[in-house]
Amino acid sequence: MGIFSRLTDIINSNINAILDRAEDPKKIIRLIIQEMEETLVEVRATAARAIAERKEVERRHRRYREAQAEWDRKAELALRKGREDLSKAALIEKAKLAEAAKALEEERDALDAALAHGDTDIAKLETKLRETKAKQKAMQARHETASNRLRTRRQLHDPRVEDAFTRFEHIERRIERTEGQVEAYDMGRPKSLHEEIAELEGDAAVEDELAALKARIAKGDTPAAPK
Repeated sequence: MGIFSRLTDIINSNINAILDRAEDPKKIIRLIIQEMEETLVEVRATAARAIAERKEVERRHRRYREAQAEWDRKAELALRKGREDLSKAALIEKAKLAEAAKALEEERDALDAALAHGDTDIAKLETKLRETKAKQKAMQARHETASNRLRTRRQLHDPRVEDAFTRFEHIERRIERTEGQVEAYDMGRPKSLHEEIAELEGDAAVEDELAALKARIAKGDTPAAPK
């Protein structure tokens, strides 16, 4: 037996309550959807059989009505011919057919009621199935998000990550020590001829620009915008 044994159980079921009681909600909701889909197939098959049966009942009812009209015609013919006994017998046959036709009408009405009820149940079940599938998708999305967050947290607290950062800091300190050694070699070292000339050239360029600026100010000229 599945989770549900009857269609009404599915339609009236509280999915949230079932999942709250379940040890494995993902597995339970898959089984619920499977049960709903199988039940929907069965209900549709039952409805198809009922529709076919109703058509057969309608055909039989139509034949009975036609036969009643024929016996009525025969009863009238017999009476016109002076055969009241035959007319009475024909009317008796007509009455039997009328009774059978009435029974078929009751059967047809019962089938109509069953089909109407089945149509309502199918609509409710399809709605419930859509809701359950939507809940399944939401659960899957939440599970995926939670799993990703868990992996991230594990990586953040992974001692291997901390060890890697420690190693990086150690390497960075070694590089800084090497850079410090390079700078230390330059301390107190006399400047080369090339370096001294480069400094003089830089000082001369600044002096020339300063002199030009003083001359413009003395003349009252506005300095031109740099190009």
